[in-house]
Amino acid sequence: MTGAAVARTLLAAARTFLVATALACSGAALADANVVAPPQNNADFDLGFDAVRARDWDRAVYHLAIAAKAEPGNADVQNLLGFAYRNQKRLDLAFAHYREALKLDPNHRGAHEYVGEAYLMTGDKAKAQEHLAALERICGRNCDEYRDLARAIAQAK
Repeated sequence: MTGAAVARTLLAAARTFLVATALACSGAALADANVVAPPQNNADFDLGFDAVRARDWDRAVYHLAIAAKAEPGNADVQNLLGFAYRNQKRLDLAFAHYREALKLDPNHRGAHEYVGEAYLMTGDKAKAQEHLAALERICGRNCDEYRDLARAIAQAK
């Protein structure tokens, strides 16, 4: 089995575990946790995720856009689509998808990090700092997303 096939198999197993765990929780617990179900058997999400890892931005956008249409309420899909667009330097589209991810899940750590990095690409350090402050509230200064955005802000000109 190739490395990509192993990764897809592990991703599918993780999704199955997460869904089973979510189903075992009460509805109130899910609402409080602000849980967004991961894509289920969404081949386009898997292909888009693989394309992101391979840095094939055109292929990532293609598949993730299809996944986003299939699951418009999934913040992870929106965030990855924003990431792919940002890496294509299509910042208007990246910002639109990050906004959607944060509308769906205001505590989405990845979306806060990535939109902050996108703001740095436009020279807007103040907006990047706002998302850094949001990350500090969400996960503290020791989470990867906080540290990565803080480092990017420190290195920005």
